Amino acid sequence: MAGMLATLPVTLNIPMTALAQTAAPAPTPPAELRPLLPTARLLGSGVLRFFGLRVYEARLWAAPGFQPERYAQQPFGLELTYDRKLEGGAIAERSIAEMRRVSPFSESQANQWLALMKQAFPDVAAQDRLLGLNDGQGDVRFFHNGQPTAQTRDAEYARLFFGIWLAPQTSAPALRDALLGLAR
Repeated sequence: MAGMLATLPVTLNIPMTALAQTAAPAPTPPAELRPLLPTARLLGSGVLRFFGLRVYEARLWAAPGFQPERYAQQPFGLELTYDRKLEGGAIAERSIAEMRRVSPFSESQANQWLALMKQAFPDVAAQDRLLGLNDGQGDVRFFHNGQPTAQTRDAEYARLFFGIWLAPQTSAPALRDALLGLAR
């Protein structure tokens, strides 16, 4: 028996950390994000729940060196993969309410932004994916399952809309921390 142990290959002594590093490849950014941000990597992800039910999983894609306190001035993508059927109009209405938590804005702006979001957000079903891209200079583009739905150039809208998830005033601070890769 002792002779058999002496003939075992030395490669069995690979540290577990090396195995873990090679076992799972890094997540790949969505194709529609790559032209805007070719160096994007997954910064963090988390799940939004409402009364204990999963609504969607969110992922934040950003370049290395992303600074949370300056989110509106940096390019990134926010990807939501839905777990249930929701009406696009309801998503748009809820977005306006959540944007008001970040900072006040006029009824004129609310009406303009609501119309934009009703175009941007179709009805979704389980596994549908919405992606919002921020170029860091006020240009925002939306995609549904990889297809473009709407675009605007409005830095205030970009700050308030993405602030739903990334601003300190968010209604979901644990999700914000998860997206930013922060421990809570």
